[in-house]
Amino acid sequence: MSASSSKPAAAGPHATPVAVAAQALPFIIGAGCLIAIISFGPRSALGLFFTPMIEARGWSREVAALAIAIQNLLWGAGQPIAGMVADRYGTGRVLVAGAILYAIGLIGTASVTSGLMLQLFLGVFLGLGLAAASFSIVLAAFGRAVTPEKRSIAFGIGTAAGSLGQFLFAPLGLALIDAFGWDTALIILGVGMLAIIPLATALRGRGAVHTGPAQSIPQALREAFGHGSYVLLVIGFFVCGFHVAFITTHLPPFIADMGLAPGWGAWAIALIGLFNIIGSLGAGFLGQRLPKQKSLAFIYLARSVVILLFILVPVSPASVLVFAAAMGLLWLSTVPLTSGLVAVMFGPRYMATLFGFVFFSHQIGAFLGVWLGGRLYDQTGSYDVVWYISIGLGVFAALVHWPISEAPVARLRTA
Repeated sequence: MSASSSKPAAAGPHATPVAVAAQALPFIIGAGCLIAIISFGPRSALGLFFTPMIEARGWSREVAALAIAIQNLLWGAGQPIAGMVADRYGTGRVLVAGAILYAIGLIGTASVTSGLMLQLFLGVFLGLGLAAASFSIVLAAFGRAVTPEKRSIAFGIGTAAGSLGQFLFAPLGLALIDAFGWDTALIILGVGMLAIIPLATALRGRGAVHTGPAQSIPQALREAFGHGSYVLLVIGFFVCGFHVAFITTHLPPFIADMGLAPGWGAWAIALIGLFNIIGSLGAGFLGQRLPKQKSLAFIYLARSVVILLFILVPVSPASVLVFAAAMGLLWLSTVPLTSGLVAVMFGPRYMATLFGFVFFSHQIGAFLGVWLGGRLYDQTGSYDVVWYISIGLGVFAALVHWPISEAPVARLRTA
């Protein structure tokens, strides 16, 4: 039975989980990982285009930061919608639409001459493309394809694949900029995004696993937002988005402001991606053995410590690389744990939808992290205020995650 032909059992109030055939699973995981690499890589390298783009167009940092902030917000706002469509009509169709929108966003950004057009292509098109083609959609497909005891590590593998994309595309983006210019580099990356379309066929199935009484999407949403631990998870993931988006966008120009060569910014982003592979796989492994919510609290608190140490010591190539490696271990290691908690609480049937709302909170944080970074820099000439906000938010997130309960809702416990 293939992923696309799997059908849930229809009889009775409790549908039986239908596992994906063992021979099909490697194709699903492999294709999903390649999609995560292709979609997450260029997005992670956008900070490298920040300085040459605004210098070529004569924009302030806030103009470009606003476009990326809009992108993050629409990525988040579109995620629950993309998740609902994937849960109802199939993951593959959503991924294809996302790849096309993503390509339009990158290619269009290469030729824009006004801030409004930049916000349309880099903000709107790219944001909606990411919502439909990001690793969040891929992880939901993994959740339906693997058995419950293997979900955490599968989520870790999918997240690590996105990190590999960050590691690969950071030096690739810099090389393309050096060889062809920032605008042609964006066109090349945009065309490459279309490689997602054939890969999406391996994930073309829809919600194939049903656990517990039958549920509609509105019923699933009412259940989730009436569950205290889910609400805390939504609130806490806001902080992850703030941290990740601010650092991805503003770390390269921050490093340049400190007098280091632009190449150090590229290698910092690449090193974050490299160590994030270790962090994501480690989080997926630990998520099967330790309480996920306690691990998340530790990760957020550790981020605050790392950021504090980074801004207290003089900025040098060594401090940049140590910071990048440490943040990489803590970067997207939150994703397999957060998505794993959603799957534990509610099962995989509407995971794309429910994780989509958690991710929307993440992207609201991302919007504020990117926009505030540009706004406060233009006002103060420094990123200091945003660094200290990031430290405070890390402590807040640790406190929010600690009381979360890693347990199924009553509907699943009585199934």
